[in-house]
Amino acid sequence: MSFDTVADSSHVVHVGTKQEFGGDNDGPSPMELVLMALVGCTASDIMEVMGKKKQDVTLFDVKVHGDRVDDHPRIYKKLFVEYVIGGNDLDPKAMERAVQLSVEKYCSVQAMIQDTVPIEHKTTIL
Repeated sequence: MSFDTVADSSHVVHVGTKQEFGGDNDGPSPMELVLMALVGCTASDIMEVMGKKKQDVTLFDVKVHGDRVDDHPRIYKKLFVEYVIGGNDLDPKAMERAVQLSVEKYCSVQAMIQDTVPIEHKTTIL
């Protein structure tokens, strides 16, 4: 119940399943990969924008939590994304704008799922 998936780019991602479903819990589940894709997409957008705005980012963490429905298919019913950023003389407006651009314009993963599941965002600047 584990699989190696190969993308068109030839990169391999190992997908696992929980022991309760016959797997060895030896890799992220397909639903976890959805959240990981969202994090990777939005994080890269934000860091690109922050770089263009000449912001000295020294710490950047994106956390996502998904609540799922109990019945099959166990889709996400709500997502919560928190951006935690730190750096030298960061402009809070620059960070807010970077998040806004990712959420509203650039992140293709978010664009694909936002009509299916509500996504809440929080930005914390250290």
